[in-house]
Order: sequence, then structure tokens, then C-alpha cells
Amino acid sequence: MHPQHSITLLVTGGAGFIGSNFIHHWLAKYPDDKVRNLDALTYAGTLENLRDIESLPNYAFLHGSITDKAFVRSAMVGVDYVVHFAAESHVDRSILNPQVFLETNIIGTQVLLDAAVANKVKRFHHISTDEVFGALELGQNKKFTEKSPYDPRSPYAASKAGSDHLVRAYGETYGLPYSISNCSNNYGPNQFPEKLFGLAITNCIDGEKVPVYGDGLQVRDWLYVFDHCRAIEDIILSDQLNTTFLVGGETEETTNLAVIKYILKAMNIPESNIEYIADRPGHDRKYSVDWSHINQTLGWKPSVTLQEGLDKTIQWYRDNEAWWRPLKEQNQAYFKAQYQDRK
Repeated sequence: MHPQHSITLLVTGGAGFIGSNFIHHWLAKYPDDKVRNLDALTYAGTLENLRDIESLPNYAFLHGSITDKAFVRSAMVGVDYVVHFAAESHVDRSILNPQVFLETNIIGTQVLLDAAVANKVKRFHHISTDEVFGALELGQNKKFTEKSPYDPRSPYAASKAGSDHLVRAYGETYGLPYSISNCSNNYGPNQFPEKLFGLAITNCIDGEKVPVYGDGLQVRDWLYVFDHCRAIEDIILSDQLNTTFLVGGETEETTNLAVIKYILKAMNIPESNIEYIADRPGHDRKYSVDWSHINQTLGWKPSVTLQEGLDKTIQWYRDNEAWWRPLKEQNQAYFKAQYQDRK
């Protein structure tokens, strides 16, 4: 239940994909609340995601890094809830440059936790990933649960695992009220076009080949970003403290290749436009999330099927070329190194 009085949220990484969707979701539903958006504006964050709300009196943008202790400490004064999205999050980039991931995802989280303890925030909600649990074998009917052992397999996943452990440790050591959500792969509006769906859809719009790693039979659990935002809302307004929830979006398994084929079909592009490229190092074969705990405890469940969510996402990219075109052009060198040079 939302408190009767207005509350102040500090959202880290709110100019990014999931964070900006969450801010829109929250302010639309709770227009009396105040939101501070703390973001370093790395390549994946853009203020274009928040143009339509930037003039609201109860919204403030704070430009800076979560590793800056004095900045973070002052940003958190008077804050009720911290919702911590800020992270380096692309596995491919973590393979290219692991150190940035450790600095942002581990040190940055520790700086935020120190400030949260000092400012006596009511809840620190940490957004994490199912990748901390490692990978599942294809063909096995297993899913990750809240009790799955940690077994990260990329520098990105290891850095997120470290931050999860830190959040729990601050709960135990300093009495910080926290919650953690480990989500599966998100997709939807405003997703940086390096990720699988955004890249596939924008490449289709441009008549370019759609890259698929390896045989494309990797299995992911796809979560529509608006459903993820609803899940975070349900968690932080609940009385469930010092606990973890897994959030996934599907009821049946889908391969990356099947998803790409659906996108091509929906956009009237032949399957011959698929281009198989060398698989990335240590590419996990399968993630699958058991979200029954959040369903049974808080009543949350996905509101769309994967196909419904994909149709909405395709339409969004069609309607918002002015948003994604500059991002794609600014990152041409990365896309070429990552996809075209690996055939």
C-alpha cells in the first residue's frame, strides 16, 4: 500500500532503459510523489528518455556518478526509498572492459549503501539479474529460484553478484531495510539498440542483416519492461523487507532464434536476413526464472505474452526512429566490432 503522504524516491540510473520506464510509471501513478534521478549519462543513458517529464516540479535530474561519495550523500538527504538501477549491464561490454563494471556495480553500490545508512532511508531496493545464478542446461526442466546458488559466469554477472551480497551484508551489519529483485532479460520501449530485440528491430527497419550468436538456440526468459516496473512497485510498497524476489516474464521457454524469427515475420522480412555470427565467449545457454514467489506473495504476474510485448515493442521502434537513430550512429564502431567483424 502506498503511504497516504507523498514520498521521495531516489532512482539511480533513471536515464537508462528500465530506470526511465520506471520513473514514468511511478509519476503517472503517484503524481504527488517526488523523484530524484541520479545518472552519470554513460552511453546507455539519455535524457531523451525523460523529455516529457523533465519540467515537472516534483522531478529532478542530478548528473553524477554513484561512485562519488559526497555527491551521493547529498543526493540522498530526505529520501524515503532508493531504487537502484544504475549499472553497467551489457555482457559483451563486460568482456571487453571488466574494470568499469566492478567500479560501477560493486563500488558504486557500496557508496550508495553507505549513504542510505547515513540518511536512514526506509528501503533500499536493488535491481539485479538472473545471471548471478549462472546458466542452466538446455533440455533440463529447471528454473532459477530465490534459493538458487550463485554461480556467475561473466564479469558482468560476477559484479552484480558482488553487489547483491553487499546489499544483504548491509542489511545484516547496519540494519539497512532492503529488498532485491533479480529479473530476467527485459525488453520494450527505450531499450538501447545494442540489445538483441532493439538491434534486430532497427536492423529490419534499415534493411540490414540481423545477427544471431552461434546457433541461436540459447533460451532466455523475456520480461516486458512495464511488467518489471509493476513488479518493483509491488515490492517496494509491500511490507516484505530484507528479502529477494525473482521476476520473469514467461510461462514457456523460447529460444533467441525463435524470437528473432517472430520479429522478422511480424515485420515482413524473410528469414534469409538472419546472419549467424561467432558466439561470444562463455555464452550462457539458458536462463529460466521461477516467479511463483512474487506471484504468491504479492499477486504479481506478467500482463502480456511475449508476442503481445514484441508487437508493442516493434511498433514503438517504428514510431520513434528519432530516438534510436542517433544512438545507433554514435555507436557504429562498437556495433561493427561486435557483430560485423565476427562473421
